[in-house]
Amino acid sequence: MPKSAKKKKEKVADFSRAKLKLGKGKAAATNAVDTSFKARSIVLPSQTITAEKDGNEPITRRQLTFGNLLSHLKHYNAGQRKDALLGLRELFDSNWEILNSCLTPLVNALVRLIGDEDASVRKQLLSFLAWMLPRIPSEDLVPHAPLLLLFTTSSQTHIFPEIRIDAIRFLDILLECIPESVVAGWYQTTGSHGSRVLGGYLGIFNAGTKYGETEGVLKATSTASVVLTPASKLVVLRSLSSFRRLALASIDDDASRLRRRAPGSPNMVLDASFMRNAFSSMEAYYSFEALLEPSCEEKNRKGVLHAWQPDVSSDNELGEIFTPLFPLLDNSTGEPWSLVELSEINDSLGLTKASDNSRSAFADFAARLANTLHSTIIETYLDCAPAVFSPSSNPAETEVELVLYIARIAQSLYHVILQSAEQVDDIHVAHLEDIVNYMVPYFPSSSRDIRMEELNLIFCELIALTLNASGRLPQKRKARMLSSASFTERVTEYIIRRLRTEEGSVGQLSTSISPAAYHALLPTIWAFITSPALSPHQSEELIHATLDHALKVTPKSACKRLTLEFVGRLMLLGLQPRHVNLSADNPAIKAKFDAWFLHLPQVLWEIGSNNLLSTEVILRILIRVLQRRPKEAQSQMIRSLQARLVPYFYIEHPTRGALPGPYKKLPPSSVSRVRLLALDVVAILIGSDREEFESLSKAVGLAVAGGKEQNYWDHVSSVFMKKR
Repeated sequence: MPKSAKKKKEKVADFSRAKLKLGKGKAAATNAVDTSFKARSIVLPSQTITAEKDGNEPITRRQLTFGNLLSHLKHYNAGQRKDALLGLRELFDSNWEILNSCLTPLVNALVRLIGDEDASVRKQLLSFLAWMLPRIPSEDLVPHAPLLLLFTTSSQTHIFPEIRIDAIRFLDILLECIPESVVAGWYQTTGSHGSRVLGGYLGIFNAGTKYGETEGVLKATSTASVVLTPASKLVVLRSLSSFRRLALASIDDDASRLRRRAPGSPNMVLDASFMRNAFSSMEAYYSFEALLEPSCEEKNRKGVLHAWQPDVSSDNELGEIFTPLFPLLDNSTGEPWSLVELSEINDSLGLTKASDNSRSAFADFAARLANTLHSTIIETYLDCAPAVFSPSSNPAETEVELVLYIARIAQSLYHVILQSAEQVDDIHVAHLEDIVNYMVPYFPSSSRDIRMEELNLIFCELIALTLNASGRLPQKRKARMLSSASFTERVTEYIIRRLRTEEGSVGQLSTSISPAAYHALLPTIWAFITSPALSPHQSEELIHATLDHALKVTPKSACKRLTLEFVGRLMLLGLQPRHVNLSADNPAIKAKFDAWFLHLPQVLWEIGSNNLLSTEVILRILIRVLQRRPKEAQSQMIRSLQARLVPYFYIEHPTRGALPGPYKKLPPSSVSRVRLLALDVVAILIGSDREEFESLSKAVGLAVAGGKEQNYWDHVSSVFMKKR
């Protein structure tokens, strides 16, 4: 066999002479030994063989500790960062107790992923934060709010639109967990968290991001011209709607906040701030509201009324309850208070004018914000409304939600602007008229969808705001679109139909009105029955529908409390014509008000002790109306009320004899004032007429016999009998 080529080359190499290249120096000797060497190392950073771990330290199924997972969050590979988030979820899910000690480094590592360029990492981070943050107490999370909001607002202005939209999703989580921190200072120009968040919203819409100016429209500083898809725009609008709701609540009036309840609650309380225009001053309005203010709020039902004592100290039981309500008594040493100390107490109670100034600044900024978003509101509504309100097609959910959130934003902003300002700016009314004019062709929506009903109610409230605002404008500049009789007639017909829930032709709503819908209609009802824009016939018809609904609602309905408060206020205002004229001269309306007033004892009987708040409201209405109506004009009504109130205290059953009425089931006077209020009503009735009503006196005497209220009844009845 021939020799291989390799051996031939080796043989030639043994006898060949190496040729040197220029500048390479002298060749090494043929017998020289090369002693140089190279060494290589193997690095195993993620192998457990090289790491010394604490046996008690929690680990994941992949044998990774919290420190390992934090290091993986910084890995250049997106898959490693995503897996690290999954590992953190696994680690804390089984070892939640370690979070307190790990929260600071964890937040510092997570915030850097908010603007991550990989979509899968951001999606996994959203899932992880939505799971983790709600489980952390807010007091532990608030110290980390500046860092969380810094990176989130930074991502709102990212060059990539998809990162901006995901930043809005992160904001939604923060709005749920730490809302006060997110909206703090949103109407200020000091670079607060809220102002940066709002600037991010407007920057996405390219509506404006500059807050340094005190007047004019917010100017845009972003040069990006990204056209948002409907789905992305919905994400931003939904989040902006939540932001404005929380922001407006942070500046809301204390009185309104105390009286607000969740929609649909059986104890939902009327916020009658829309009636302020009937009074010459805010003091007069608050005095009127105090007439029906209940003393037995639901949160205080379990409280106990204590007898008066001339001296109270923090050492006894009464002092422990009494002194926290009055800071001047807390830690009192008996020494005179200095002006500095009184000033500090004054500031702590919020009695300074700072709150008034903040509300004024807030209203001014809301006006600027409404002007800035005006084009966005109009553009979005015009893009989506034709498809949403088309009777021949089913609109996409995205378009329906876009119209709804745009309407909510407009409603909240203009409510603040037109209700807060003493003098209405013409431009704001003009902008609101533009919005309403675009909504007119689609009103009312015939869809049974609850969202369509909300749009109808929002439209009605915008009409009410425009009516009230146009009344404060100069005579030469009244609302243009409200001068049409046919338009106001359409709105009136819709309200009457909703109140009466009549069955009608196709497209008419026939379902009973909900408490939230009824509460939303009340500002419009008030604006229409007190506005000169409506004819007397329309106003009277609307009052009739309101009273018919109030009479028809059952005591167990969640609407009953609202009807009691609203109609009770209407009746009291009707007795004071200097405030507002509610067609009190109309015999039909007067008779219907009297019928509603006479049905209150029946409501008292049917409620019993199931709803103390409604019971107290009824009793206060009875007292206030009886005190204000001329005695010579209500003798017949007094007789009817006395006869109707007898069964409330004691019943004469034909076979079972005397039986206690619902009055005996009320909490005793040591717990609630309801029993005493009922006795006050009876005392006013008995003392208002010369004739004797032995049946009512006897029933009350049987009801209070042997109880703590007997002395009180003997006292008030004797006082009123002397007045006779």
